[in-house]
Amino acid sequence: MILAAGRGERMRPLTDATPKPLLEVGGKPLIAWLIEALARASFRELVINVSHLGSRVESALGDGRRWNMRIRYSHELEALETAGGIANALPLLGRDPFVVVNGDVHTDFDFSTLSAPQGDALAHLVLIDNPSHHPGGDFALENGRIALDGAPRYTFSGIGVYHPSLFSEIPAGAKYQLAAVLKPNIAAGRVTGEHFAGRWCDVGTPDRLKALDRALRS
Repeated sequence: MILAAGRGERMRPLTDATPKPLLEVGGKPLIAWLIEALARASFRELVINVSHLGSRVESALGDGRRWNMRIRYSHELEALETAGGIANALPLLGRDPFVVVNGDVHTDFDFSTLSAPQGDALAHLVLIDNPSHHPGGDFALENGRIALDGAPRYTFSGIGVYHPSLFSEIPAGAKYQLAAVLKPNIAAGRVTGEHFAGRWCDVGTPDRLKALDRALRS
């Protein structure tokens, strides 16, 4: 699943007329880089949630056949935040663990290395070194398990693998942040993780978009 329903407030005015996933870097939409990466990793089923200017996303991407994928869309009348959007899409995602990535991430992470959470774990998160705009990080990583406290601290990349039961208690159509679902399970030791040291960028502002575009074209 690619999370693509956000309004992109920090990207305004660019996102007033163009949905954030379709903003271009390096000659192609942000979301196309992710779809290509997932296709290279042999994923063939993809769910994308849409809200703001969602019809434009659907028109641009279609049914996914150009990437040898099947794309289905989860519609939100208004964006339901991260966990709310995932919960809303559960009927399309099925009963097995699934990969989720934020639609505003650009990375060279190899999605084929991900596997389902093991043992009693309900989620597996990919962590990265803290970027300059988030120096305090989010979580620690201790013996392959995510911890709320500890050092060093890392930033959640927006890439994770989740068991559907993690979202089963969220009411349909409810706005819900992913952190609210993850933190109690992290405290209970039910979330594993890994550290990724490759290329990663949260394309959250026009300045970051421009910088990434320059880097990809250089």
